[in-house]
Amino acid sequence: MKTLPCALFALLLSGCSVAPDSTNAVKLTQLDDRVRVEIGGQLFTEYFFKGATRPYLYPVLAADGTSLVRDFPMKQTEGEEIDHPHHRALMFAHADVNKIDFWNEGTSGTKYPKGSTVHDGFAEVQSGAVGVIRVRNRWVAPDGKQIASDETTMRFHGRGDTRFIDYAITIKAQPGEPLVMGDNKDGTMSIRVAQWMTLPHKYQKKDVPGAGHYVTSEGKRDAAAWGTRAAWCDTFAERNGKTYGIAIFDHPQNARHPTWWMARDYGLFTANPFGQKDFEVAAKHPPGKGDYTIPAGGTLTLKYRFYFHMGDEKAGKVAERYAEFAAEK
Repeated sequence: MKTLPCALFALLLSGCSVAPDSTNAVKLTQLDDRVRVEIGGQLFTEYFFKGATRPYLYPVLAADGTSLVRDFPMKQTEGEEIDHPHHRALMFAHADVNKIDFWNEGTSGTKYPKGSTVHDGFAEVQSGAVGVIRVRNRWVAPDGKQIASDETTMRFHGRGDTRFIDYAITIKAQPGEPLVMGDNKDGTMSIRVAQWMTLPHKYQKKDVPGAGHYVTSEGKRDAAAWGTRAAWCDTFAERNGKTYGIAIFDHPQNARHPTWWMARDYGLFTANPFGQKDFEVAAKHPPGKGDYTIPAGGTLTLKYRFYFHMGDEKAGKVAERYAEFAAEK
């Protein structure tokens, strides 16, 4: 019997289509407040687990170093809009969790008290062909009461001019109390794209031009994508003669797949399985229709992939890349 080449054998073991060579190698460096993620020796992103009311990833860079996310509120950049200071680049949060708001900050947003997602330790930080960060978090109300917990696994990989983040979160209800993910449009798996990627929109009552586009797996485009359900959604825009794209994939095993898309013209791009009444307004759902209850001591796992590519959804072969993701267990 023929022996498999070492590189191919490692590839099969990884369960990922990333060859373990130096150009794709992922290096993770743990610091006091963040984990630095490099691919092929270049910064891709950093995972911040201190300094805010929830963990987040910032910046997020294309293979050529172009930033794909807004800088604010982490820093202020000239010409960049400074609305929604709780939109921290790439994050997971929801605005109604047992009537605690983990999405908004300060006095903005809902009437609910504002909670915090608190880092509770690392289970794994591993460099390699695929970089892995696995963390535990506590979801805490303003009075210190723990509402829930989670274990989040992020996998980072790249090939050529593409980059991937696989984001899997298992939310666990407390032993003595069900956890209700309330029916609210503000959430959940989110990225706030760079200013230059936005669609035409209004800011401070003024018209702002934009070169960005949305398209879903169902063929909904631009403004028509908002609030609709689809297996994936892609956004793309041209900058300095190149077209950059960001797709979010909703795994078929996720609750309420295909998910609804909070695809805002000003740059908030979010998959939200918990906003039925806001996204299906014409159906006039009664209050609580879209609530999702995790039983006491139970869990809910959600899996997403962020695919950072060049070109529009056709050039980036988004549908093909989604099929690969959907086939993974």
